[in-house]
Amino acid sequence: MTSTTLRSVTIDYDDLGPSTGVPVLLVHGHPFDRTLWAPQARALTGAGHRVVTPDLRGYGRSGVTPGKVLLADFADDLAALLDHLGIERAVVGGVSMGGQITMEFQLRHPRRVRALVLSDTSAPAETDEGKRFRDRLADRLLAEGMDGYAHEVIDKMLADYNVTAMPDVAARVLEMMCATDPRGAAAALRGRAERPDYREVLAAVEAPVLIAVGADDVYTPVAEAEAIHRLVPHATLAVIEKAGHLPGAEQPERFNAALLEFLAAQV
Repeated sequence: MTSTTLRSVTIDYDDLGPSTGVPVLLVHGHPFDRTLWAPQARALTGAGHRVVTPDLRGYGRSGVTPGKVLLADFADDLAALLDHLGIERAVVGGVSMGGQITMEFQLRHPRRVRALVLSDTSAPAETDEGKRFRDRLADRLLAEGMDGYAHEVIDKMLADYNVTAMPDVAARVLEMMCATDPRGAAAALRGRAERPDYREVLAAVEAPVLIAVGADDVYTPVAEAEAIHRLVPHATLAVIEKAGHLPGAEQPERFNAALLEFLAAQV
């Protein structure tokens, strides 16, 4: 674990594997932290890749920016972290909100992308109903904290059958959610509500793209991944069986196999 101050906030991150390996930057979703990617970091470094996993501002051990944090802010933080590490271009991947930050990174910093990994995410702009929902949820988290929300959504973050079948995974995901600072979570929710439509960005991507999705994801179902797949040139679609919204945690061996195969073939 290392920390540095970037763009007026402290960012904690792990930088693992050989410095000469192909860099892979992995972006967690809401409301998690970089340890969500631990199974992928082990597999990727074992295959000779350099893996960078930051805590986004407001999450994990990174500093909190109250109010509103746009996806553009997160993307620019990531570019600043790559600058700090002396990495010009990287494979950039994210899950859920992290996938949308990855799309924003492609929009703002396309020359720094060697390939994209989009897991369990969606490309259209937020709907009016979705904006209202995120604003209400932000208010709730600030008033009540994270615990009630975390326990309500655990059987959507993971496939419901995995909550009981994989108690260690469920406990770890709950721990991450409950440990998140409500101010950071609320700021990200308000910013995410204002996200743009990324479909034109994706349609213009020239780099290879891996689209992964849990077969039983209820937040961003397989149909969402298929819609991105139809948009994106040079895209590979991997449906991860027996997984929900977090296939990298629920089925790490299957997810890692798809990721490593993609990197070996395309990067």
